[in-house]
Amino acid sequence: MSKLQTKLSSDTWLTATWDEYIQAIASPIYEKAKCYYHNGQMRIEMPPVGNDHASDHTIVIFTVNLFASVKGIPLNGKDNCTYRKPGVSEVQPDISYYIGENTNVVPYGTSIINLDIYPPPALVIEVAKTSLADDKGEKRLIYEDLGVQEYWIVDVQNAQVMAFAIANQGSRRITESQVLPGLIISLLNDALRRTRQMNQSQVGAWLLSQFQG
Repeated sequence: MSKLQTKLSSDTWLTATWDEYIQAIASPIYEKAKCYYHNGQMRIEMPPVGNDHASDHTIVIFTVNLFASVKGIPLNGKDNCTYRKPGVSEVQPDISYYIGENTNVVPYGTSIINLDIYPPPALVIEVAKTSLADDKGEKRLIYEDLGVQEYWIVDVQNAQVMAFAIANQGSRRITESQVLPGLIISLLNDALRRTRQMNQSQVGAWLLSQFQG
């Protein structure tokens, strides 16, 4: 196990049993890390997160919450929440949402969300500054297997969102959210680009005008 632990900060997928994974992430060293497990492979992503990633993370949460509030769509968002299918998979997406009838399905007091007990979130979002290839590849496969309904990748470098609808363990690109009907993905791209030129309050005012129009 010590040989495995020496490699965990490399942000790569490593072969490990479920028990080895659980033992590794129990270390205080990885208390603030993002952890994933799938198909006998584990990945630990270490902080720190830079300004660009953190800023896009914030504006995406703001955009989704504002849209849902204006349109009257019930939802509950989770920031860096851990979802676990014991012995099989674990994910810790940057952002995730329960929407509609499942909005309040996970009660307060819950720590790690056990997917043998609760349904997966409707929408999962990964913000990619250095992990874009992995977010488009292995993580996308995980979310297909877990049965989330929609998956977004925020490409920080190019200020754009790639959105995928998921069904039957497969995914396809979409231009309008299916779990947040009426939210056009290109508008998210516009919001991201605007954050490069103005502050988030100004972008928020612009978003509000778009959603109320």
